Amino acid sequence: MNLKILIADDHKIVRQGLRSLIEKFKGAEIIGEADNGEEVIKMAKKTTPDIIIMDISMPKLNGITATKQILKANSKIKIICLSMYSEKQYVADMLKAGASAYILKDCAFDELICAINSVIENKVYLSPGISNNPAEDYKNILHSNELSIYSILTRRQFQVLKLIAEGNNTKEIANKLGISVKTVETFRKQIMEKLNINSIARLTKYAIKEGITDLYS
Repeated sequence: MNLKILIADDHKIVRQGLRSLIEKFKGAEIIGEADNGEEVIKMAKKTTPDIIIMDISMPKLNGITATKQILKANSKIKIICLSMYSEKQYVADMLKAGASAYILKDCAFDELICAINSVIENKVYLSPGISNNPAEDYKNILHSNELSIYSILTRRQFQVLKLIAEGNNTKEIANKLGISVKTVETFRKQIMEKLNINSIARLTKYAIKEGITDLYS
């Protein structure tokens, strides 16, 4: 039986490259491609892939949140994160979301195959550029009490923060989310209090650093 693989990345050239390479891997079948977080969730429910190769920074919904929702619906799916981000926080957030592997986009194709083989055997795989001791680092990450932005903010607060960082004013955010201006102001105040940030400029800078906005993806 073929290994069913779904690719989720907002860059078409990346998806095409992965498809071309993976189709040369005996026993693997690409069953679909998604270019945003919401789409990959829908496709995962419809196609029930064995593995999803997931980017972090995508439109509509980031890969971390998408991973959580997909695995909540079907814990048997294996998620391999393929990202340009090597920072510890991104790796930690993705693994805590349930990903089984985290590899970098500048890796060789052989490394992706290693990751695929590892997750099939229910093992964790981390790129050498991230970890020299994947098993130990994975254990430490899962037992870490360090909170991420995704666990601090509610879903609506996260949406408001993302829209703020993308340059939307209060009225525009209210229109896009279908809520009142006063409610947006309340969410903004709550976000600033939770993150201990006291200006929109700092809030925007923080969101970009955390990869929340797609502005620079």
